Amino acid sequence: MYTPDRDQDLRWMQRAIDLAALCPPAASAYSVGAVIVGEDGTELASGYSRATGPRDHAEEVALSKLPENDLRLAKATIYSTLEPCSQRSADRTPCAERIIDAGVPRVVIAWREPSLFVDDCLGYEQLVDAGVTVDELPELAKAAQASNTHLGPLT
Repeated sequence: MYTPDRDQDLRWMQRAIDLAALCPPAASAYSVGAVIVGEDGTELASGYSRATGPRDHAEEVALSKLPENDLRLAKATIYSTLEPCSQRSADRTPCAERIIDAGVPRVVIAWREPSLFVDDCLGYEQLVDAGVTVDELPELAKAAQASNTHLGPLT
């Protein structure tokens, strides 16, 4: 598993924050960036919300760029500016479930999803319950939230 030091975590999260800034604003969705980093510390894939379609989430976009059952994911880390979602509409798989199914052992987030669209996002808990290590970088929460000013005050 890719287990970098804190400075590397901060650098990769900044990359995800930069990606989130590319998101087209949407009144009913967060702007999120995600980066998948392999065991050797190189970027495997990245994405941001709505990069490939109006309903696509950042983690979903990044994971879709890799082959299904890519063995590198078993030792990778996903950096996401926002806690991976735990619920979506019936025809879409939540990002926490996608990450678990992909076998990614570590996720790093900048902030937890507030109850603006979902009363109680449980992505963090679902990942931990599945054995995924989840680390949070609260010192970058404000920077990650900056791409979401179109949604009003976030807490």
